[in-house]
Amino acid sequence: MRKPIPPKKRRRLEPDVKLESVLVSRLINYVMMGGKKSTAQRVVYDALAVAAKKSKLKDLEVLEKAIENAGPKVEIRSRRIGGANYQVPREVSNDRRVILALRWIIDAARSKKGVPISERLATELVQAANNEGAAVKKREDTHRMAEANKAFAHFAW
Repeated sequence: MRKPIPPKKRRRLEPDVKLESVLVSRLINYVMMGGKKSTAQRVVYDALAVAAKKSKLKDLEVLEKAIENAGPKVEIRSRRIGGANYQVPREVSNDRRVILALRWIIDAARSKKGVPISERLATELVQAANNEGAAVKKREDTHRMAEANKAFAHFAW
């Protein structure tokens, strides 16, 4: 297992140019494929603009609400004890909650086909902000699995 990176050595992410938000720059980096950052920026800014129109909230409010609704509070970690693997529920840190929420939203948007990625991402952001959609379903499934395996919570390390 990797050692945790100390906070002083952790790389600081610069805020994005347009909205001056670290959260948006993190979303851009997750959307980016093959080092094409300008394409990822265009996709994210278009998606946030469309999502703001659909939901009648501001760009950043839609994103923050979507992350809040799609981010899990507990997750399942596999732990090997005495020759058996147990699914042990663990609380999720705030940083990891944001990472998982963004990853799930982007994966849900990429899984749909037929329309441009910016529209798919906008739809998924609006759905997550309204507490529905594939990313929120994934969070609920994760919570359900953690609830089912809470008998093994005493194995948490």
